[in-house]
Amino acid sequence: QVQLVESGGGLVQAGGSLRLSCAASGLTFSSSPMDWFRQAPGKEREFVATISWSGGVTYYTDSVKGRFTISRDNAKNTMYLQMNSLKPEDTAVYFCTERTDSKDYWGKGTQVTVAS
Repeated sequence: QVQLVESGGGLVQAGGSLRLSCAASGLTFSSSPMDWFRQAPGKEREFVATISWSGGVTYYTDSVKGRFTISRDNAKNTMYLQMNSLKPEDTAVYFCTERTDSKDYWGKGTQVTVAS
């Protein structure tokens, strides 16, 4: 059974930085692609970034390119999202997902609030 726990969210001023972590349990982490999604109040959940199982391939939604960096440490079963130059429109609950062969797993999310 896979469990994902996000951490690192909080309140930050515009232009600031945060680093989110996603700690995974289970035996599938090192072989699974992983994603970050976010959901702002009153909006649908949206894709933010993805990383391949090895970490060698990453992809970002246009609105965060050049500001966010996704990475992973398979030895620690942890994925990260470094967020720089934060904007008020980045305010959302951020979720991590693990896409295994059998199903996708989701964490419960961590709140990021960017004050203007």
